[in-house]
Amino acid sequence: MDHKMTKRITQQDIQKFIPIAAFAILLGISIYEYVKIHVLTRYIEVLSASTTSFQAQTASTTEEIKASIKETHATLAAALNQQSLNVGAVEQRLKEQVGNVAGTVSTLQKLSKTDPELLAKYSKVFFLSENYAPARLTEIPEAQKYSDKKAVSIHADVWPYLKNMIDDAKKNGIELYVSSGYRSFTEQKNLKSDYKVIYGAGTANQFSAEQGYSEHQLGTTLDFLTTGIGGDLDRFEGTAAYNWLLANAHRYGFILSYPKNNQYYQFEPWHWRFVGVKLATELRVQGKNFYDLDQRKIDEYLVSVFE
Repeated sequence: MDHKMTKRITQQDIQKFIPIAAFAILLGISIYEYVKIHVLTRYIEVLSASTTSFQAQTASTTEEIKASIKETHATLAAALNQQSLNVGAVEQRLKEQVGNVAGTVSTLQKLSKTDPELLAKYSKVFFLSENYAPARLTEIPEAQKYSDKKAVSIHADVWPYLKNMIDDAKKNGIELYVSSGYRSFTEQKNLKSDYKVIYGAGTANQFSAEQGYSEHQLGTTLDFLTTGIGGDLDRFEGTAAYNWLLANAHRYGFILSYPKNNQYYQFEPWHWRFVGVKLATELRVQGKNFYDLDQRKIDEYLVSVFE
C-alpha cells in the first residue's frame, strides 16, 4: 500500500512539474533569443559604425587620390608640354641645320657649275689665257645686232637677260643694238694691233685692253650702239639709249665697266658688262663702280650671277 501511494504521488508531481519545466524551457529560450538578438544588435551597431567610419575614410582617401591624380595629371601635362616644346625646339634646330647644310650643298653645287672667271676683275688686273673661252656661246640674232655684216656672239646664259633688256628698251621707244660681243684672245690681239697702228700705242692703251685682259673674252661684255649717230661709239653718251641704260641696265644685270674718272681706261659709255642682277643692283644702290670693290667681296655674288 505504501509503495503504490508513493508512485501515485510521484506521477502527480511530475504532472505538476511539466508546465513549470515547459515554462522554464520557454523562458530559457526567450532569454537566449533575447541575449542573442541583443548581441546581434550590438554587433550590427558596431559593424554599422565601422562601415560608416570605413566609408568616411574611403571617401577621404578617394578625395585625396583624386587630388593626387589631378596634381599628377597637371604635373605630367606640364612636363609633356615642356617636353613638346623641347622636342619642337630640337626639331626646329635640326630643320635649320638641315636647311643650312642643304643650302651649303646647293651653294657648292651652283659654284661648281659657275665659271669663277665671270666676275674676275680684268682690265690690267687679272689675265685670261689664250685658251680660255666661255663654256657655251650663242649667236645674237640680226634683229639685235647693229650690223648684219659680222657674227656677234655672247655667253649663252647671258643672252636671256640681254634679250629682255633690248626688248624692254624698244617698248620704251629706245633703239638699242649690239655692236660687239665675245672676242677670243687672238681677236683681241689683232684688234689691239690695229688700234696701235691707227692711233699709236699710247692712245690705244687708253681705250683698248691687251689680249688676255679684255672683258670681251669672257663673253659677258657688250658694246652698244643706237640709231642716229652713224655707228660712232664716242657719240653714244649723248643718246637716249645711253641714258636709258644708266637708269635701267642694273635691272637686267648689266653695269657700265668704265664710267668717268675710272682708273683703267677712258670713259666708255658704250661698254657694258653682265655681272648679275644682285651685284648690279647693289652697285647702283651704293653708287659704286665694279672695280671699286675688293675681289673677295665681288666673289660673294658669283653663286647668284644667273639668278
